[in-house]
Amino acid sequence: MTQPPKSHGRLSISASLTPRDLMAERPALKGAWRAKIVTLFPQAFPGVLGQSLTGKALDQGLWALETIDLRPYGEGKHRNVDDTPAGGGAGMVLRADVVHRALSDAQEGTVPDRGDWPVVYLSPRGAPFTQATAKRWAGAQGITMLCGRFEGVDQRVLDHHQVEEVSLGDFVLTGGEIAAQAMIDATVRLIPGVLGNEASTEEESHSNGLLEHPQYTRPASWMGRAIPDVLMSGHHGEIAKWRHEMSQALTRARRPDLWAAFKSRQND
Repeated sequence: MTQPPKSHGRLSISASLTPRDLMAERPALKGAWRAKIVTLFPQAFPGVLGQSLTGKALDQGLWALETIDLRPYGEGKHRNVDDTPAGGGAGMVLRADVVHRALSDAQEGTVPDRGDWPVVYLSPRGAPFTQATAKRWAGAQGITMLCGRFEGVDQRVLDHHQVEEVSLGDFVLTGGEIAAQAMIDATVRLIPGVLGNEASTEEESHSNGLLEHPQYTRPASWMGRAIPDVLMSGHHGEIAKWRHEMSQALTRARRPDLWAAFKSRQND
């Protein structure tokens, strides 16, 4: 018997600045977490987010993705979105009036509470993105992300919209699109139902402030290297103890900053 095509509870990526009555938009499931991305390169999405478990969850409507093309908000015949830095200097800066129009449209369907709907600018000068950030964002209704280009964004529009600046790491990318995809991936996988096994997220690196323990699988012996005996013992208490000890040892050796924070929390 031929199964009818699924037509409800599905999700597609939609673009802004297109009249609503002309949009072939499929709704996400009610209450689904939504990411709105303001970018000069909407074609970069969903990118890797459309693959594997995040892509499957996207198709199932467990979360939603909307790209907002910044270019149509630009000024003049050529839709200019940037101008030279005030005070001189190299490069170009995204204009406050252009970004304001895009962020104002992005507010449609969101809530004003920044705790429940963060508005984020992907910036190398921002606060470091961490697992705790991902968990906080996953608990919100959604997020709006501004992907920067060139030398940055006029500070006035960031202040006006109470934009949170977040950094993927201590390095500089050509734009915020890669950082946005990485942060969304880390956030979406914490949404219930996306991974299927909720316990798996509790044992991963950074979830408890420590790096994850080493992992092994078949074959039991490979290239003269055997799986540690404790993992083959079936003694769950000893296995848990070994994994915790290994997590502590790895964190102490590789991330002294995380280790110091972990020990501080223990002392408190």
